[in-house]
Amino acid sequence: MITLTVEQSWARIETWLAQHAAISHGLLRPPALPEDIAAAELRLGVTFPSDLKESLLRHDGVQLQDGTPTLGYYGPLSGVEDIVHSTEFLRDIGSDLAEDEADLDEEESDQYAYWPHERLLITLGIGWQSSDGLFLVSRPGPHHGRVGRYFDEDSPSFTPWPALRHVLADFATALENGTSFNGRTPLAVEGRLIWDDDRTTISDPLSPLGLAAEAVEPLVPPAAEPARPAPRRDGPYAVLTFGAPAEQAPPVQPDVVFVAGIPPEELLDRLGSVTATAGPRSREQARLSAAAPWAAYRPMVRAGLCGDGWSYATQEGGDAQFGRPEVLRRLSRGTRVVKVAKQGPEVRVTVVQDGAERPEGARRVDSPREDYVTGPDGQEWQRIGVDPWPGSTAGYARLLADLATEYGITWDPQSDGDRPLASALLLPVLDDVQPTRHPVSSIRDFDLGGLVDRTPPERLRSAMAAQLARLASETGIDSYPEIAQALERIRRNEPVDLPADGALDLRMRTFAAEARAARGLLDAARHQPDPAFVTAADLGAWAMRDSAAGALREFLLLPLPTAAATVLSRRLSVRWRDDLAADLAV
Repeated sequence: MITLTVEQSWARIETWLAQHAAISHGLLRPPALPEDIAAAELRLGVTFPSDLKESLLRHDGVQLQDGTPTLGYYGPLSGVEDIVHSTEFLRDIGSDLAEDEADLDEEESDQYAYWPHERLLITLGIGWQSSDGLFLVSRPGPHHGRVGRYFDEDSPSFTPWPALRHVLADFATALENGTSFNGRTPLAVEGRLIWDDDRTTISDPLSPLGLAAEAVEPLVPPAAEPARPAPRRDGPYAVLTFGAPAEQAPPVQPDVVFVAGIPPEELLDRLGSVTATAGPRSREQARLSAAAPWAAYRPMVRAGLCGDGWSYATQEGGDAQFGRPEVLRRLSRGTRVVKVAKQGPEVRVTVVQDGAERPEGARRVDSPREDYVTGPDGQEWQRIGVDPWPGSTAGYARLLADLATEYGITWDPQSDGDRPLASALLLPVLDDVQPTRHPVSSIRDFDLGGLVDRTPPERLRSAMAAQLARLASETGIDSYPEIAQALERIRRNEPVDLPADGALDLRMRTFAAEARAARGLLDAARHQPDPAFVTAADLGAWAMRDSAAGALREFLLLPLPTAAATVLSRRLSVRWRDDLAADLAV
């Protein structure tokens, strides 16, 4: 394989920029003066690698303004002055570590030291500052001229590029062929070089919920009766046990919601229960089931009766639900909800009436930490095995007693553990769609504000509907009938309903549950010897389907300019601008 010289690669880069991105071409600075390079070497006490000198003698970096040519995530190439400034800046930061790194030899220094003296930062990174970018090793030896990456005071590491000439050659090839360079694709847009992400997804990801449907829910084994000691034939006997007394179990103080006027089964329905998983479970059974593959990281909720006309629910496993405004709004529809939540030093009571929070009903207990003790010598130490926040532990019980007086809610968390209660896994409701307060004027280096201003609303809607359909096709969500029907109605400019618990809503919630389960399986596998059933590609596919469904939801619920920003930001193909131009021309 022939390795191009720095001069040859720069010639290719300049030619492409001149033909396709004239503004960016005009921002290449003239050559550096040899005497300026020599002065920089003297000041830094190093000799620049030959590739770096040749590059600087072609262009002394770039002008830092809109349209400046960059190396993707690595930012613009530095000129001589920037190299000196960045290197001195990073040396100063690394000086605090010099004592710890003093015993490293040269090889170890290149691999593990924060910022060795001979290292030179040669690009200005994403923020066009000395906080990240590419560096070169200037010290003679096996790593001379080698290219590494540095990001915001993190540990530097080497790239696959052995020298700057290889970086420039790959950059030139990416420009000419429109191919990826360090994960991004170069594009020429309105005379400027920009970078965008060209993403793909697998078409048939493995379904974690499908795996869960094939799994068997584990059951708590029946308690074995203790074996009775056989009597001795030679007379009376006694059984003695020795050892420290058993520690008292901490009080059960879960987050709980109380709902007035509805039975436990309806409470579960409002939370989004999965009918096929419904059944009576004790607390121990619910915890066992929630931790099993059968649950697929979905929340398990138990519900029962308490007081006069009140139902309550507690959760085992899964992402917390009771603090979400979407959940409280559904639970309080036409009624009242009282929520008690405990987290460390805080216990909080929240009251919601028909979707609106009632501040006058709120209560809060916030207690200091009390598991640290100061000894006679003034030294502080921590007591082990005690309640760090006894005030909040007592406050939880006190607030429950207050609820009995104020609302007639009578519930003892210690007493319901063994009783089988109505329970089910949840298909969690979706997050609220938050309207954007400030219009998004630019998305992926595209002037969305200008497009909105100059395009008639009907044509803009038609083009964005086409973009949404393209996103649905890219991610595969258009293969589901609920999504396909919604997209067809949008194409025909017909209204699309999105009722809670309707088919379209349930499909969107299922995408979110698939992505959550895939992420949980992969996270758990990091601590296990065997690999997860799903792969990172499966997780990526479900996450993209969830994201695309979110874009459809915004298209249905938000003003068009806001929804358009989401749709365009989530398109996978890097050629979406060409698609948009074609859609606008129709």
